[in-house]
Amino acid sequence: MDMDLAYTNGAFIAGAADFPPRWAAKAAAYRDALGARAQLNLPYGPGARHQFDLFLPEDTPKGCVTFVHGGYWLAFDRDLWSHLAAGVLARGWACAMPSYTLAPEARIKDMTAEIAAALAVVAERIAGPMVLTGHSAGGHLSARMGCADLDLPRVVRVVPISPLSDLEQIVQTKMQEKLHLDAAEVAAESPARLALRPGVQAHVWVGGQERPSFLWQARLLSEAWGCDWTVSPGKHHLDVIDAMEDPASPLVEALVGGL
Repeated sequence: MDMDLAYTNGAFIAGAADFPPRWAAKAAAYRDALGARAQLNLPYGPGARHQFDLFLPEDTPKGCVTFVHGGYWLAFDRDLWSHLAAGVLARGWACAMPSYTLAPEARIKDMTAEIAAALAVVAERIAGPMVLTGHSAGGHLSARMGCADLDLPRVVRVVPISPLSDLEQIVQTKMQEKLHLDAAEVAAESPARLALRPGVQAHVWVGGQERPSFLWQARLLSEAWGCDWTVSPGKHHLDVIDAMEDPASPLVEALVGGL
């Protein structure tokens, strides 16, 4: 199997190149519309990318949902996704969106530590339960926050979207030239090889029109953790996250329903 082809998304999605500028425009408009309820560029560490944005509902937050962006650990930052906070804000939750150091400047294990550090700072600002979600590589990092090797007692639920849950195949792609994964890091940083922390709920989400490799990765994690997984009909890798804007969507219900 050609692993580069297996993990290529844009070539199989019509108009893929139009998504990032559209996300950027929607995100900027959403931040502007929130005004003072958008707290931007908050530090959680000393690094250039150790910052997060925090979006607040109109009343005291019920808790906080943190969204971790994707980009194969190589690209993007928090600025493109602000509008995805709309669904949980309408349900009375705050939403945090951190950036993190990308490869090759950081290894994946370093990114895991950075997101955990961001959560500690978010927890100082927002009381109540914490929910983690993220997309693609961010799905991987959000899943890591639910693993038993991390001590994050405020995290009660993780909802990884299109997660990369086992990193072994990634080693066989050209991304390895920048990720520099070794066998030890694959074992330690693959959520599907790790136990879900007791007391943490999990629900894996993936688009029905995604590449077979992403459907496999999602099912692998759900089977490893014994948790629900949802295949969102007709959604591909770039539009599966759109449902986060809708407070009535099944995805937003999976994030904050019952909490």
